[in-house]
Amino acid sequence: MSESSVSDLAMSNLGICKIGVGPSSSHTLGPLIAGNRFCEQIAPKLESISTITITLYGSLSLTGRGHLSDKAILWGLENLQAKTLTKDLQATTLARVYDTKQLNLCGAKLISFDSERDIIFSDEFLPQHENALRIEAFSAQGEKLESSTYFSIGGGFVKSAQELESSQEEKVDSSLWQIENATKALYLCDEKSCDLAALSLEYELQFRDEGSIRAYCLEVWECMQEAYKQGTHPSEVYLPGKLHLKRRAKGLFERVHTTSDPLGIIDFISLYAIAIAEENASGARVVTAPTNGACAVIPAVMLYLKNHTIGFSDDKAIEFLLTAMLIGSFIKKNASISGAEAGCQAEIGSASSMAAGAMATILGADPRKACNAAEMAMEHHLGLTCDPVGGLVQIPCIERNAFGAIKAISAARMAMTRKSTPIVSLDEVIKTMYQTGKDMNAKYRETALGGLAKTLSSVC
Repeated sequence: MSESSVSDLAMSNLGICKIGVGPSSSHTLGPLIAGNRFCEQIAPKLESISTITITLYGSLSLTGRGHLSDKAILWGLENLQAKTLTKDLQATTLARVYDTKQLNLCGAKLISFDSERDIIFSDEFLPQHENALRIEAFSAQGEKLESSTYFSIGGGFVKSAQELESSQEEKVDSSLWQIENATKALYLCDEKSCDLAALSLEYELQFRDEGSIRAYCLEVWECMQEAYKQGTHPSEVYLPGKLHLKRRAKGLFERVHTTSDPLGIIDFISLYAIAIAEENASGARVVTAPTNGACAVIPAVMLYLKNHTIGFSDDKAIEFLLTAMLIGSFIKKNASISGAEAGCQAEIGSASSMAAGAMATILGADPRKACNAAEMAMEHHLGLTCDPVGGLVQIPCIERNAFGAIKAISAARMAMTRKSTPIVSLDEVIKTMYQTGKDMNAKYRETALGGLAKTLSSVC
């Protein structure tokens, strides 16, 4: 299934987990997709275009260089696709653009382009969203031929200004049934006598056949496993960027072994998460789940289930992902999965919540216990700030993935052994997370203006 075929179906939840490139879904994948969309928009006018300018606003500007925003927009404008964008292709494309001062616009026309001149980092925040960029195209005479403003709303999802204002992509066929929140999901599970995985599958069957759904999930699962493999056998000793952070997963892979210590399993979970998070930080292919900054939480839990429990199979992996994406859709629809909008609670917290509910489901939990697992995992990430040191998805992001995975497993186990009725619902904690994020000082929402990013600014 192509990347575009998922995004074209606005109501489908499969896009919650999609293959892309690191280090950030909002700041790398989002600008890349915005570039792709602009190419589609200017296709009829391409021959008349001679120059392009790009303006980054808000969080995209403040942490854009560390998150490769300025590079990703160039890949997108050259019409390169995230799913097939290798490290070699990234590097050769950028080297050509910088050396020749030419951009192969839409992969079809060479135009003059100087990144120092034509990419503008603005101090302004646009009121619609914290992650914004504007692309403008001009003729040889300086006439503006096209201009579009895009908002990267988290998880690699991008909306134009018009879509954000009119909620255009929410206007869908009224004959399709929807699952707006966990309350509706539990009602439907009762009505249909099914669990969350089966409900999610039935929902997705509105948009594609079961074979396509299974193939998509297995492709995502394969990419997660490949990211772990690459992360434990990297070709580089250090992660890119000014922190000069040494990669740890290779050493962990060599040292972590089965032990009689009952808590030794935590070392394996940490290994899985760190390996994948380091791959993301290096700009490699990973699965946005639901964001790149939190991309290692769900696969770390899945690898734990595959390698340390009995009965985990491809069928279980599909059920896990379908459940996780359903829960992720509740968060995306009713709150946010963007660190720039609601802090790291919206990224690691969301991923942990999705993983907890999914793990409980495939281990046999009924829908209420699964939602309770998701609620607990999110609850214990409330208030988590997004304060990347140096604007890089490295410190504290990599280790946070490990802690998010461990919390997800704990939440699933707590929910499954619980006998009392929970007081707080999943919908309530999602609402609380979003309000907490909006109340959070902006310097703690992926701006690198506060928290660890400020405390350790001397090393940057």
